[in-house]
Amino acid sequence: MTVRHTGRHERAGSPLRKSHDNITASRLKRSPVVFVHWTAMPQQRVFALPRQQSLLLPAVINPFIQDTKLTKAAIIKCVLLGIVLVPIRAILLSLVLMVTWPVSVIITINHPLKGAVEPMTGWRRFMCRRVLAALGRTYYFCLGFRVVVKGKQVNSSEAPILAVAPHSTFFDGIVCLVAGLPSTVSRVENLATPIFGRFVRCLQPVLVSRKDPDSRKNTIQEIESRAKSGGRWPQVLIFPEGTCTNRSCLITFKQGAFIPGVPVQPVIMRYPNKLDTVSWTWQGFSSRTLLLLTMCQLYTTVEIEFLPTHIPTEEEKKSPPLFASRVRETMAQTLGVPVTDHTYEDCRLMISAGELTLPMEAGLVEFTKISHKLNLKWDNVKKELDSFAAIASSCKGGRITIEEFARFLKLPVNPALEELFALFDRNGDGTIDFREYVIGVTILCRPANTEDVLRMAFKLFDIDEDEKITREEFTALLRSALGVSNLNMAKLFKEIDADGSGFITFTEFQDFAMNHPEYAKLFSTYLELQRYQAIQEASPGDLELTGQTSSAEKQDDSTSDKKED
Repeated sequence: MTVRHTGRHERAGSPLRKSHDNITASRLKRSPVVFVHWTAMPQQRVFALPRQQSLLLPAVINPFIQDTKLTKAAIIKCVLLGIVLVPIRAILLSLVLMVTWPVSVIITINHPLKGAVEPMTGWRRFMCRRVLAALGRTYYFCLGFRVVVKGKQVNSSEAPILAVAPHSTFFDGIVCLVAGLPSTVSRVENLATPIFGRFVRCLQPVLVSRKDPDSRKNTIQEIESRAKSGGRWPQVLIFPEGTCTNRSCLITFKQGAFIPGVPVQPVIMRYPNKLDTVSWTWQGFSSRTLLLLTMCQLYTTVEIEFLPTHIPTEEEKKSPPLFASRVRETMAQTLGVPVTDHTYEDCRLMISAGELTLPMEAGLVEFTKISHKLNLKWDNVKKELDSFAAIASSCKGGRITIEEFARFLKLPVNPALEELFALFDRNGDGTIDFREYVIGVTILCRPANTEDVLRMAFKLFDIDEDEKITREEFTALLRSALGVSNLNMAKLFKEIDADGSGFITFTEFQDFAMNHPEYAKLFSTYLELQRYQAIQEASPGDLELTGQTSSAEKQDDSTSDKKED
């Protein structure tokens, strides 16, 4: 665990301006909470920022971007080769499709896809495994693919499930041909795709429907049923990542392939080509562009390697996430790439960030890790993204500086605000990205929204103790403590005074803090700075007197900026 000290923290820890109102200082001195908490502290304020290694940035920031750079030489080469290769390949592919489509129609005619589905047998299975597989290999050969197979595939009785990764392109379907056309998991919408929908039906896929609320449960049950059929069904091939990446890492594996608790054979894919014309990610070339670029190459190499079967332990059978994690680790070590906790939900956040006029990569948070450690659902993170966009929409690169942070809070840059900003800025680069914002709001700000903290802050404003804060009381404290201008104070007061009564009740104060958790943490940071100043100015006799508090009170350790995250 690392403790970081910066000049900003030391400046934040120094005594505030001597011109602050005596009202605040005297009230803090009267409060028994102040000296109970700080008596055991040393004279020099220590500002500790413990960081859990598990919440630091991942090894790969954005696995969903395809950043192939086409040089002039590469473009000229593609044009020259394309003039010859593209027409020839287009004609050959058309001929293969003209033969393959009627074959697939014959195989699937009068064979149900839903209900009590039985595996293909007899002539259907022969045509699927022999004729259709040969036509599929011919199709990829016409596209210019050169397939290199390593390792040995086991049969369905030894490993009912094949887990394939990384998933990076629509060309990955070639692994189905190499593996002997096993069953796959496919969206039900794919069946309606012209021509190719009929090919998908030949694989007897496990269908997933996003419109059916029970689809996930039914999919898992069907995978488990086929995996435990004793070889009656062919192997089930699954891409456990669930979405396409740029192959720079392995993202979170979904648990569907590992819930049955049966042996799994990992299969890894590589495209060791000088020019990447296959990666189909959320940011990059379109599918048509990739298809055209691939057809312009003399050949495209794909390596498919079958790794030894992973037989789950009893512990892994009881814990699908553990099973998935260990299989992923084995595959990552073989590939020589890191693992990250990104998932499909990160892609949804990327799209939302783009809709909010932020850079798409601003929405990446490693959703699996963040949701697990901070107990957040996707909707919660999306809501925080909306709040972040309100601050960062005018910032280049979707990162908040302290000036934008202060402007959003309608406050000037001051020691308390600098401390709050430093707590958010986990990597110390002087900016806050969305990931840091989510962690900061969840760990630092929302815990500061306790009623005790808010009561203390409310009393600081309520000078005459009449259980309401007037505009004059609000102005007096903010001007002296935080240096807020009259214009910003008027706007802030109006926002908190929800009913427009001209004064703020505790309920309004609490509601505002709940909806703007940054202010709650700012209040607690300011209180701490004031307490520290009070200790510095206290006489030795005062400290000795407060040292007589009970041992239970001395052990109070509730300062939120020392909370381990």
